[in-house]
Amino acid sequence: MKTSLRASTATVTASALSLGFVAASEPVMAQAIKTDFAGIKAGEQDIPVGSFNLPAYISRPEKATGPLPVVIVVSEIFGVHEYIADVTRRFAKLGYLAIAPEFFIRAGDPNTFGTIAEIQSNIVAKTPDTQVLGDLKAAITWAGKNGGDPKKVAVTGFCWGGRITWLSATMPEVKAGVAWYGRLVGDKTANNPKQPVEIAAELKAPVLGLYGSADTGIPVDTVDQMKAALAKASSNPSAKASKFEIYPEAPHAFHADYRATYREGPAKDGWAKCLAWFKQHGVA
Repeated sequence: MKTSLRASTATVTASALSLGFVAASEPVMAQAIKTDFAGIKAGEQDIPVGSFNLPAYISRPEKATGPLPVVIVVSEIFGVHEYIADVTRRFAKLGYLAIAPEFFIRAGDPNTFGTIAEIQSNIVAKTPDTQVLGDLKAAITWAGKNGGDPKKVAVTGFCWGGRITWLSATMPEVKAGVAWYGRLVGDKTANNPKQPVEIAAELKAPVLGLYGSADTGIPVDTVDQMKAALAKASSNPSAKASKFEIYPEAPHAFHADYRATYREGPAKDGWAKCLAWFKQHGVA
């Protein structure tokens, strides 16, 4: 996790947070959203996973009268940097206990690599799906012991995290998922034994997929493949309830407000649909 995110909420400054973006994602655009700390508590905490301590950026309302709905925020390949931390604060402002685990911690720090290709080969490829889902389950368990409602758990993720969102929806603890442009098809590997297109019948929670028609890395035909898999598994209520929103001309990472790929219209509409999806499926 980036050093700037380790500071307590009492000492974090705007200049410190500006250092929290991963080098490979630069340049950081001026439109990057900065959510303040008014009315919320936010910062890094450790979540126990067996004998291992998993760092996570956690945001919550400062004052809560009861158990909070929980949302697990899954990062892009860049790990938990300032954009992901900011997303958790946005959820906290709306009454959620928002948790962004640093799933890549065992493989290394994405910030030590200067290119996306290097991060893919040195960090992402070495992070097994089973490990990620185990960490995610540990985060949900932690939430239930620390002010979260274990019966109201959602997962949302971006890019790499979008794919993980689909996989997480096979877990009984998860009630709803929103996948932002996550990969749906791909080769099987020891660390990635199944792709989302293969687990439609295993879904235990409905997923809303938010994708762009101009995403060159995730062509619309792969979305069509996933739609077909969901239709084939329509006897599964969660598969039947899952749906897609395809934004015309939107590129990959259209929600990433710190990048040139950001598209305000689709990003805001997707965010509104994400919140409505959680409410529709009993998480909010």
